[in-house]
Amino acid sequence: MRWDVVVVGAGFAGVVAAERFASKGSKVLVIERRSHIGGNSYDYYNSQGILVHLYGPHIFHTKDKGVWDYLSRFTKWRLYSHKVQAYIEGKKVPLPFNLNTLDALFPSSFASALGNKLISEFGYGARVPVLEMLENEDKDIRFLAEYVYENVFLNYSIKQWGLKPEEMDPRVTARVPVLVGRDDRYFHDPFQGIPASGYTRMFENMLRSPNISVMLNTDYKGMISTLSFGRLVYTGPIDYFFDFKHGVLPYRSMRFDFETLDLDRFQDVAVVNYPNDYGFTRVTEFKHLTGQRHKGTTILKEFPEDFKMGKNVPCYPIQTDKNLLTYEKYKKEADSLDNVIFLGRLAEYRYYNMDEVVKEALDRCIYR
Repeated sequence: MRWDVVVVGAGFAGVVAAERFASKGSKVLVIERRSHIGGNSYDYYNSQGILVHLYGPHIFHTKDKGVWDYLSRFTKWRLYSHKVQAYIEGKKVPLPFNLNTLDALFPSSFASALGNKLISEFGYGARVPVLEMLENEDKDIRFLAEYVYENVFLNYSIKQWGLKPEEMDPRVTARVPVLVGRDDRYFHDPFQGIPASGYTRMFENMLRSPNISVMLNTDYKGMISTLSFGRLVYTGPIDYFFDFKHGVLPYRSMRFDFETLDLDRFQDVAVVNYPNDYGFTRVTEFKHLTGQRHKGTTILKEFPEDFKMGKNVPCYPIQTDKNLLTYEKYKKEADSLDNVIFLGRLAEYRYYNMDEVVKEALDRCIYR
């Protein structure tokens, strides 16, 4: 059989690509190495009947109404505003670091004075990268920047990435700024939610077309030479596609330790970050995300580790200058292939939020 499109990978990028091409009448084959669809957004009911995210918490949020409306064809939403706390100096305080966090950690008069300086310097509602604040001339703002750097960013970055914040791409550190305001929500996008029946059910709905076939537990390299197709959408690691000819692109992975407890609630919010204490980076309690009613609760502790092919999953590209130079060599080769679309976090070696990769797939996976 000849396929119009072969899609490698069944995460967000691959599933959206498959759905779009199939919706126009193309015959699409999706090849997935893992035993499930959904990539790192896969969720399932564990043995206790609690819906959990296998690869850590995934909260969908976007400013793009078109992306929200597109996915809404395949799922209803549980409207949800994500809140995160950080365990700092023995207290659980709001994150991103904001005016409420000042009040929780410092004496009230000092917190008020600092807050007023931040508002005067940056404006109410500003989101200021901590590395930018470290360069400020005001000694109190620099004190706060150094405090946040030491207690929120430094050890968390070392645990999460194996790098100090200043060694990383600024776009990564800018994702968790100091917020000059009192809105405790982690994301401020106008569209936020969790698929009401789970991500996996949404992906199943997207792949329901009779024009789509899915092969799980399959490495595409073992069979691609036997297939006849017109176009390839590749969402796997770009260095693997080119047989590592320019070297290995490193990623951070995670070890996910689940525990089900005979409690209604374990913590006050879905996610608590542990930047300084313990070996894990955060604890997630899934019932906050899903709204599920259950007499027990399941929590997840995440332990960062290096990615090793075949041993764990690549979660986050490590975007240092050296690694990006290596990626550019692969990108140059990828750009020379007319019938291959390289799409997504692994194929483009960059961090994508879920809505961003959906938008990218919608924009690029059309016939021209």
